[in-house]
Amino acid sequence: MKSIAFFLLLISLHASAQIAKDSIAEDMLIFQRTVGGWPKHIPLRGKKEIKVNYEKLNLTDSERLLIRADSGRLDATYDNGATTKEIRYLVQAYQRTRNPEYLEAAEKGIAYILAGQYQDTGGWPQFYPLRGGYPNHITYNDNSMVNLLNILRDVVDGKNGFEVVSPSFRASSQKAIAKGIDCMLKTQIVTNGKLTVWCAQHDELTLLPAKARAYELPSYSGQESVGIVRFLMGVENPSDRIMNAIQSGVQWIEDHKIEGYTIEFQKNDGQGRGYDRVLVPKDGAVTWARFYDLETEQPFFCGRDGVKKANMTEIEYERRVGYGWYGEWPKDLLEKDWPEWKEKNLK
Repeated sequence: MKSIAFFLLLISLHASAQIAKDSIAEDMLIFQRTVGGWPKHIPLRGKKEIKVNYEKLNLTDSERLLIRADSGRLDATYDNGATTKEIRYLVQAYQRTRNPEYLEAAEKGIAYILAGQYQDTGGWPQFYPLRGGYPNHITYNDNSMVNLLNILRDVVDGKNGFEVVSPSFRASSQKAIAKGIDCMLKTQIVTNGKLTVWCAQHDELTLLPAKARAYELPSYSGQESVGIVRFLMGVENPSDRIMNAIQSGVQWIEDHKIEGYTIEFQKNDGQGRGYDRVLVPKDGAVTWARFYDLETEQPFFCGRDGVKKANMTEIEYERRVGYGWYGEWPKDLLEKDWPEWKEKNLK
């Protein structure tokens, strides 16, 4: 009996030695928190926060041990692509290597997404477990909620590699998507009886546009609204309500484009970072503001003092160059996605 057990042990060791590994996926396993999600920053090398960038961290063995030992930290988030980027990478890594640890970690991440959804409103906070303050708001900022819903859509449809995910996730993911869409429809801002677009974050209780950081005031969002409209365009057999939300959002975006201007980074004789961010005239250019005032529907800008300004030049240099106040976020939506969606759904 002992010889048989020893033989089986040798087979097991040989099989584990044959499992292919991916260095980035291995680090993702180390960074995954006990709750199932991933942080976007970690305390490391004497610093309070180091951005989690798997290609550039170059961790030592001792650092890996420290990070793994810290897996109980409650800093997992859906913000800035955290959690969703790891899940997508791990699913692809599993496809390449068939390493079961990668799929297990991805499925644990999917469970974390499902656990963090507000069951009454269908939105997601910025962090889960909840930590209080503005991170508890329903977070569209930087496409956070849209990224989560796209993961769940791939789980349900079995696309983009997610056909390997356990079928047991499909029913709960489908339910979560329906709640998420309902949240999007309920948070779309109504002005003078007309549907418009969305704020970057909405109060988790009232669903009204809400403030985040000092320079992120309640507003119409020229950036986040694009991701929401694009996600709704991906709904098969959309209801009249969804179609109305899409058309209204596109119309608002079209009506608020800023023609004949673009953003340039101009040298400034070595002051600050050595450049400045400037809005300049340019024939044929189109841009949009990140924030539009809820009353005037005009672009506004805000420094760390939380005071609205009419021009980007009026806020402090650090915020002027350190934040994306203008962008071409809706360009592809209007030029490509909208015509295709119209052709399919508005015949």
